[in-house]
Amino acid sequence: MLRKSCSRLRSAFSLSCPPWLSVFLLCSAGLMSTELKCARGMQLTSTGPQTIQKAEGESVILGCTYTPSPLDTGDLDIEWSVVSPDSTQKDQMLMSYSSGTRYVHGNPALAKELSFAAPDPSMGDASISISVLSPAHSATYQCKVKKSPGVDMRKVSLVVLAKPSVPKCWVEGGELVGEALSLHCKSAKGSTPLKYTWRRESAGPIPAAATQNSVTGELKISNHSQSFAGFYLCEVNNAVGAEHCRINLKANKPPNRAAMIVGTIVGSLLLILILLVFIGLLYWKLSNRLRFEKEFSNDIREDAPPPESRPVSRHTSRSASQHPQVTYCPVGSAEVSSLSDGHTHTPSSNSHGHTPLKYAPVEYDSKYGYAV
Repeated sequence: MLRKSCSRLRSAFSLSCPPWLSVFLLCSAGLMSTELKCARGMQLTSTGPQTIQKAEGESVILGCTYTPSPLDTGDLDIEWSVVSPDSTQKDQMLMSYSSGTRYVHGNPALAKELSFAAPDPSMGDASISISVLSPAHSATYQCKVKKSPGVDMRKVSLVVLAKPSVPKCWVEGGELVGEALSLHCKSAKGSTPLKYTWRRESAGPIPAAATQNSVTGELKISNHSQSFAGFYLCEVNNAVGAEHCRINLKANKPPNRAAMIVGTIVGSLLLILILLVFIGLLYWKLSNRLRFEKEFSNDIREDAPPPESRPVSRHTSRSASQHPQVTYCPVGSAEVSSLSDGHTHTPSSNSHGHTPLKYAPVEYDSKYGYAV
């Protein structure tokens, strides 16, 4: 029903409109469509990835090419800013270009490595380059190009990652045939996620009995044999780099357990024998020392012969009893008496007819003392 109505209207319009009017209407419609296309204004033409992953220390170019419209007659303004993760906060301006002049804004630590990639950004290329990337450059960047009345913008996310460091390879286990062991691989640095892969460089692929963990870098061998021996390589990688290490896995024969037991018993017996000999020598030495000390205490050591003694006369005894402060000592064939007051007395004669004695001062001998 609707198709019949449209066909009737089309036929009525063709009958009522002259041919020149139809041509005029068609030309007018073509011009209007062209003006609408031109009125779209400024367009950014960069087609690179929206998310870029780069390694720390490398360089990167954030693309922002544009094509202005003939209807855009205003001044050219280019702005690069860091989009705030919080929608309630303002974006941070980094660089701008206006009226032929470049400006640097915001954090100098972030902006010092930034520059426009093209010598003249007004020629359709507003891309920027970062010469040396660091983790601080990880952010979402926005390029905004404005030339009134046209304006357009583009966002690109930059993720700066650290390459894996050279891993360390080692073996846990005795590398003995018939026992369990494991190969380990670990990288100290690197942005996650890190993936570890083990492979054997000689004697074919790794036997299926071995199991490896790509997250921890462990290769487990439950029952070691000669078929597992060889050189192994562990590779660790992430989105921006890879490193590797090598290790030589051996298959050693287990030692003779009977010989180990016999050796242990013989060693224990020798140790006990050495201890007994040491204790015996210590006891013998202590007993000899005690016996020597006992014999030495009973010995009489004579340093010098004692002085000859002479019988004491009655007169000397009687004088000594009467004068307790007088000391007598023989000097040759004479007797000398010394009083406590320091005077000496020499008797002329006695009643018994003895030869008169001469008394002299008492002398002190450094070896024997006073003569008594």
